Amino acid sequence: MVLRRFASTSTLPPTIRQLLSSLQTTGQETKVQLSGWIKSVRRQKNVTFAVINDGSCASGLQAVLKSDTIPHNLTNGASVRICGNLVQSLGRGQLYELQVEAVDVLGECNPEAYPIQKQALPVEFLRDNVHLRARTDINAAMLRLRDSVLRTLHTYHEAQDFHYVHTPILTSSDCEGGGETFRVSTASSAPSAGKSHHPSAQAEFFSQPAYLTVSSQLHLEALAASLSRVYTLSPCFRAERSQTNRHLAEFWMLEVEWAFINHVGDVCHVVEESLKNVLLQCRSENALLWKDGDEAKLKSLEDASRPGLPWIRMTYTDAIKELEKYHASSRVGFEFKPTWGRALQSEHERWLSERLVGGPVFVTDYPTFLKPFYMRANDDEQTVACFDLLVPFIGELVGGSLREERYSHLVEAIARHGLNEEEYRWYVDLRRYGSAPHGGYGLGFERLISWMSGIENVRECIAMPRWAKRMLL
Repeated sequence: MVLRRFASTSTLPPTIRQLLSSLQTTGQETKVQLSGWIKSVRRQKNVTFAVINDGSCASGLQAVLKSDTIPHNLTNGASVRICGNLVQSLGRGQLYELQVEAVDVLGECNPEAYPIQKQALPVEFLRDNVHLRARTDINAAMLRLRDSVLRTLHTYHEAQDFHYVHTPILTSSDCEGGGETFRVSTASSAPSAGKSHHPSAQAEFFSQPAYLTVSSQLHLEALAASLSRVYTLSPCFRAERSQTNRHLAEFWMLEVEWAFINHVGDVCHVVEESLKNVLLQCRSENALLWKDGDEAKLKSLEDASRPGLPWIRMTYTDAIKELEKYHASSRVGFEFKPTWGRALQSEHERWLSERLVGGPVFVTDYPTFLKPFYMRANDDEQTVACFDLLVPFIGELVGGSLREERYSHLVEAIARHGLNEEEYRWYVDLRRYGSAPHGGYGLGFERLISWMSGIENVRECIAMPRWAKRMLL
């Protein structure tokens, strides 16, 4: 009985995208049953036109209803099941339309109260109604782009024989050493009203402080010491209070690590190859997002995807020289004076990529004291073998480096950065047993979506954004 039941289970019915794709191949008319949501209704004397969409594609499908098949509660936002014939459309704007025979309204939607109307809605209004904003065309297109990019990245790394792995969300250390972590505790250990307890006095669930991860890198290094090539795409959390269009408190990061690599330029090569592959493979998903976009930005994006045009690489020292030269000769200059030994500001990063290079640029070999402890020291003993990938209109998109595989150098770096060696004992242990040269990088997923879509703020590049002083749902 059980075997017969499993054997008779049917597959999911086709989506609108699948149906339209199959019709473009065969050209045959067919009887179908579709489910979705009404995006618009246009009523005429003897016929009504409604657009139905199930989220599988941007266009949706036009349904043509005769007066005797129109329910009174067929409104924008309602969920429906429609039966009819898919035929070639005589009207303009679509290849096929659905001649409706029967329609069932599954879930009513009051058009007067429904917050998602056809007209353009302010960004802040949609943030306040974040539980509904995925129903807008632009936000749905962004979500489909995220899905397409994710699939393409998985395909690329699978082809390179990387292993997809899962790393902890809870961690005992701050990977970057920047202190921008969220501490985790049980609800029962939270201070009572009117009382204050020092964290050290509370009983720790894990017998030591626990934090939400800011990066999976250190754990990936442990796995790369066995599997050679590993990657993950997972949520990261930083108590970042900046209110810029590039920062979120909860975001997703693609992180990649692999062993037996000796040159930071080889890491740059993998980054460039994988991103160009994404830009080319996911181009079709961007049509709606760039419909009314900045043509100069779109051209810059298309130029960056060209296979025969390598992305520029320059050292941090050379970048500072170019910035200083411009700052000295320009009547306006930069708000923050560029100086060797200081971090690049957002205005510096964008000038390098937008004005000097006119495209993506790898800036390599930063001063040791500007970067985290785990980066491999160069022979000059002043810089580390690292890079930041800067892209137009975004700034930093990717950061990576060779990792310090030498035991004594790593111990010295931990001490120099004022970190507790005991907390990183397991990480140092990796250098004691079969240490191998290795490297990797981290890519901000929302920033990539922002660059590819032309959406300026990363808060609109994730389904449900969280940032300082703001967390709905």
